[in-house]
Amino acid sequence: MIFSRLADRLLEKRIAAYQTEMIKRHVEEVRSIYQKMRGWRHDYKNHIQTLLALVGDDEKTREYLLSLDKDLTEVDAVVKTGNVALDAILNSKLTLIKSKEIPIEARASVSHPLAISDIDLCAMIGNLLDNAIEAVLPLPKEEQFIRIYIGMLKSQLYISVTNATAQEPKRLSGKFVSTKGEGHGLGLMRIDGIVKRAGGMVNRKTEQGVFATEILI
Repeated sequence: MIFSRLADRLLEKRIAAYQTEMIKRHVEEVRSIYQKMRGWRHDYKNHIQTLLALVGDDEKTREYLLSLDKDLTEVDAVVKTGNVALDAILNSKLTLIKSKEIPIEARASVSHPLAISDIDLCAMIGNLLDNAIEAVLPLPKEEQFIRIYIGMLKSQLYISVTNATAQEPKRLSGKFVSTKGEGHGLGLMRIDGIVKRAGGMVNRKTEQGVFATEILI
């Protein structure tokens, strides 16, 4: 019994340390995006002046506009959910997914107070999308995809993340476990812990190279 309690405490410390590191990484991702946004806005007048100077040179104007479009796409807000914290983590992860040229479908809307804190929400979404990216990247480009849906079922938060996967997930005692190292495994435990404390449910399933996670809180 003593050894069991000690093991539980050590595991809690590892999960807490992993969560702290993950939140730091997410904060840096969000900060990077908003720095790019501020920089683009600051340079707006310079871009206009450059385009005016290029009037008459259609090819150079086209090249310049294409470069601006690419730059703006990197910082454009992909979704607006109605929850500021969720917007921050979702848009940072979706920007990362786009930068890796992974086909992505995303729909998200939150219209009610949630049963979990913003920190837990961001930790859960961050883990889900980090896991999805890691699973998709080894696949050929034509097989890659990630689909995200976040919405409300009556007063409960519903989250669905579906992605292609190159490796068949393993099960232990009926539960999916990580095959990709300690961080990935702690992420799964972090998600399960958040859902359990909130009295929700999590369902994971795999079929023919596709992995899906559904969460209801």
